[in-house]
Amino acid sequence: MIPKHISLKNFLSYREASLDFSGLHVVCVAGPNGAGKSSLLEAIAWALWGQSRAAADDDIIHQGALEASVSFQFQQGDHTYRVIRSRHRSQGTSLEFQVYTEAGWRVLTQRGVRATQALLCRHLRLDYETFINSAYLRQGRADDFMLKRPGDRKQILADLLKLNHYDQLAERARDQARQAKVEASLRQTQLDELVATLADYEPTLQRQAELQQALHELDQQQGGDRDRLLQLRSLEQRHRDYEQQLQMQRQQQGHLVALLQQTDTNLAALSAEQRQREHLLAQATAIEAGLAELLALEAQDTQLNQQFVQYQTLQAQRQTLEATWQAHSQHTRNRLNQAQVQLAAVEAQLADRAELLAQAEAIAASREQFLVARARLQHLDALQLQAEPLQQRRRQLEGELRQAQTHLQTRLEELTASAQQLQQHQGDRSELVATAQAVSNTLSYLEQRRAYQEQVREKGLERRSFMEVLQANQRRCETQIAQIGHKLGLLIQPEATCPLCDRPLTAHHRTVVEQRHRQQQQELQEEIWVIREQLSASEREIQVLRQEYRAVEAELEAYVPALQKQGQLTAQMASQATVQEQLQALATEQQRLGQRLADNQYALDLRTELRHLDETLAQLAYDDRDHALVRGQVDRLRWAEIKHRELVQGQRRQQQLTQRQQRLEAELTRLEAELAQLRQSEPGQALAAVQTAIDALDYSIEDHQQVRQALQAAQIWRQRHHDLNQAHQHQADRKAQLALLQAQQQQQRQELAQLDEAILALETERQALAYRPAELAELEGAIAARQQRRDAMLAQLGALDQARQHLEALQQGLAQKQQELAAVRQRQRVYQELAQAFGRNGIQALMIENLLPHLEAETNHLLGRLSAHQLHVRFVTQRATKRGQGVIDTLDILIADAHGTRPYETYSGGEAFRVNFALRLALARLLAQRSGLALQLLIIDEGFGSQDQQGCDRLIAAINAIAPDFACILTVTHIPHFRAAFQTRIDVVKTTDGSQLTLSA
Repeated sequence: MIPKHISLKNFLSYREASLDFSGLHVVCVAGPNGAGKSSLLEAIAWALWGQSRAAADDDIIHQGALEASVSFQFQQGDHTYRVIRSRHRSQGTSLEFQVYTEAGWRVLTQRGVRATQALLCRHLRLDYETFINSAYLRQGRADDFMLKRPGDRKQILADLLKLNHYDQLAERARDQARQAKVEASLRQTQLDELVATLADYEPTLQRQAELQQALHELDQQQGGDRDRLLQLRSLEQRHRDYEQQLQMQRQQQGHLVALLQQTDTNLAALSAEQRQREHLLAQATAIEAGLAELLALEAQDTQLNQQFVQYQTLQAQRQTLEATWQAHSQHTRNRLNQAQVQLAAVEAQLADRAELLAQAEAIAASREQFLVARARLQHLDALQLQAEPLQQRRRQLEGELRQAQTHLQTRLEELTASAQQLQQHQGDRSELVATAQAVSNTLSYLEQRRAYQEQVREKGLERRSFMEVLQANQRRCETQIAQIGHKLGLLIQPEATCPLCDRPLTAHHRTVVEQRHRQQQQELQEEIWVIREQLSASEREIQVLRQEYRAVEAELEAYVPALQKQGQLTAQMASQATVQEQLQALATEQQRLGQRLADNQYALDLRTELRHLDETLAQLAYDDRDHALVRGQVDRLRWAEIKHRELVQGQRRQQQLTQRQQRLEAELTRLEAELAQLRQSEPGQALAAVQTAIDALDYSIEDHQQVRQALQAAQIWRQRHHDLNQAHQHQADRKAQLALLQAQQQQQRQELAQLDEAILALETERQALAYRPAELAELEGAIAARQQRRDAMLAQLGALDQARQHLEALQQGLAQKQQELAAVRQRQRVYQELAQAFGRNGIQALMIENLLPHLEAETNHLLGRLSAHQLHVRFVTQRATKRGQGVIDTLDILIADAHGTRPYETYSGGEAFRVNFALRLALARLLAQRSGLALQLLIIDEGFGSQDQQGCDRLIAAINAIAPDFACILTVTHIPHFRAAFQTRIDVVKTTDGSQLTLSA
């Protein structure tokens, strides 16, 4: 991927910017911290993969904007592509993918962002995680590959080598193995069920004979029970006849009992009525007296009703006259009420105004103070408008002066530290030469031992490959032995067929075939013994080679320290020549900077402007505290102005209310005199006459109501007088009815006694039958149960006959199913081995192990240039378990310096960055050299701040050394010395309109 052009709109710190990469090779992206350097690189990653350092998707949109978009053109192979990705705060993300043709841009965008992204990744042949772990040394994440777990490191290398194809093959092989396993399990289950089913053949025949015998015995028992059932049913019929006769007799008995009960009830009711009648005749005198009282109350009620009519007539006249008088006086009374209400309201308002007028002197004094304070505040506001910009500029100048002083002090401290470092590097040159010669001799010897170690390793790999071939042959022989054993098992069966031609075998042919198979089995077993002997010998040889390898490796542990020592000595010898000159230059610069700080001879223009501002502010004599006090005084006295306006309005309103009070009092006196005249008019005198007539009538509604209640209570005597007359008339008839009911009761009791005797006789005859219903029910249940058993036996006989026929048919397919099961299991083993071979511990692990020596050599080559051969990296792919019982696959990275091997976390920031930088550059360089992935872009974002000047020079040299392997290299820094080392530079500046890009050479 080679970048061609990028355009940004509202992306992170950029409002609108564009950059043409045409003709750019090694470029430095420079600018201060926060200017937007990393945002430019993040735009490339976001346009291609839709991912960035932002926590949320909307965070990439420039603050205050609604939509961000990035258009990125790049070359991949022979084609030029363009990606346009945009993000809207409320509408989500959109993605367009285009390719340039002779006719212009052709759209490759798919339906949906996800489908378009998948197509883009297929053309790039690179995903986001692989990109940031190889070609993009992201700011603050240069150590991502180092901090990954060993398994994750292997996965990153596998992705870079495009080993996912083997993962797909392994997954397909596992799917086939799982399908074969399921099929084998299913076939084994079917075969087990078939064998189990065939084992039931003989028991089925035996069960069939037993059922036939049991069915014959059951038929004999059923015949005897049916004869006994006929006898019991005859007794049951006779018993039923007696039951019917008894039921009829009991029904007649119940009817007579009901008639007798009805007669008894009527006789009791008639007797009770006769007693009540005699009691009523005894009360004849009291009833006659009550009736006389009732007649007297009725006469009194009639008189009171007449008085009530006269009372209602007078009341109606009174209401009419009263309404007429009310109509004549209503207007006058309403006006009187209104005048009284208005007069009360006026008096209340006058009372309120009196309280306000009493404060007139205090309000006038406070208002005078308010006017003076307001004039003073207006004057201070005008002074503030003049002084505030001057004070703001003064604070800005003081900040710039402090920055200038801090910059000079920082530079002075840097010069002092550099001088101390240079003094520490000075030493005895003759001693350095002797030490360097000794280290060179040691390195020559160790390089010879390293070559011998490589020969030992290659011999071990050769022996291990030979052992793998032997193990494959052993598995092949074991498989063939198992197949032969299966065939021999088939030959044991009586009706066995030939394994080759599937024809029936005679006794002679069976013997010949069996001898041939046993001979092959013996030959294969002998071959397995030979293979095992060769495996044992190879294992012993590998043990010897491993011991020799470890012994040489123990010697080579001194190689890295010696190599680092040689680099240190060379660097010290090269640097001693220029140390003195650098010390003199540093001392001169220190003296000059110290004198400027002591005499305050820096930022003279700023000091002049600051002095002029102080003079101007002194002339204005503006004080923030006085201004605040006056503003507070105005706020406190503002109430006096408001009260003054209310006082003026109150005085005017008091005069108006006094005049209105006098008018209302005169109106009230006139209305009261007019109302007194209306009381002496003609309607008033007529109303008084009607009231006199009502009083003379002396009618009381309460007395009338009491008479009506007494009259209602005495109405019972009229009904009782009527009942007394009826009792005298029916006395003789009720005595005759009583005698008739008594005779009827006697006759019904005699008939009921005769029915009881007949029922007792029928009960005696029924019990003499000796009928037992339980025996009949038991016999019927036994016959029904036996019939069910017979039906079940017949059904079982039919099922057994069908099962026998099915088993005879299944015996013919048993051998075929066994052969099919063996073939499926063989296919399962083949796919399991393929899955293991294609897996991460198979071909993929082998390819990664082949890459690691080249990666280690390239990393150490770059790291030697960056650290003067003081640091060395080694990859370890296997290590012992914690318990020491074996080894496990890993990808550990060991780092060594002059003091030995230490963990990565113990190295300083500068050393750690050099290791990370060398590893990432080596990884990117190897990828660029591989034909499968044309990685032609390298991005290095910051990280140089942890390096001294010599470290930066080494980094620049390393970048220039790998430049021919890449089409474009982008380095990001804010260090002046580093940016000056590049001929082409992209300057990034942050303005009020967002970050801006400038290309300079």
